[in-house]
Amino acid sequence: MLKDIPLKSKDSITKNLLVLKICTWHQLIEHVKNLPYGRNSNRSDFNLVITENKGTCSSKHALLKKVADVNGLSNVKLILGIYKMNQKNTPKIGSVLSQNNIDYIPEAHCYLNIDGRRLDYTSANSKFDKIAKDILEEIEISPEQVVEFKINYHKNFIKGWLEESKSNKTFTQIWDIREKCITHLSGNS
Repeated sequence: MLKDIPLKSKDSITKNLLVLKICTWHQLIEHVKNLPYGRNSNRSDFNLVITENKGTCSSKHALLKKVADVNGLSNVKLILGIYKMNQKNTPKIGSVLSQNNIDYIPEAHCYLNIDGRRLDYTSANSKFDKIAKDILEEIEISPEQVVEFKINYHKNFIKGWLEESKSNKTFTQIWDIREKCITHLSGNS
């Protein structure tokens, strides 16, 4: 784990954090992981994680990576992983999956790799170990890639998975089921 360092960059995100008395890397991690899960109004504005007091795995980890970069933290990587999202590793979605008679949906998830350790700060309860054995694929991305690239990568993965598994469901059906799962995770069900 990286040592706790003061946030000193002159960029707008770091300045906003300092106003809120979030002055170190570890304070930022604690703040971000304790924010509620929810989509921000603009996926490409990572500062909204702070101003809207919520975020997804993508926006929260993109913000962390961005702040790490501008504050000179080395060995922090932003990872896009595709994993088997199922009732065991994501209990809140179990009813959606069972209603649709599916065991899992390939889900795109962002997290950090710091000094070779995979770390998930999506919520205070997030533990990478919950999904580690269900990872299907991982790639390193930049914060800006959580916007369009991540969505397209995820959609293309699902299309390939449907074809390979000879599923009787269409891409649109799977994507709609996935959206219901996300709604359940957000607590809006």
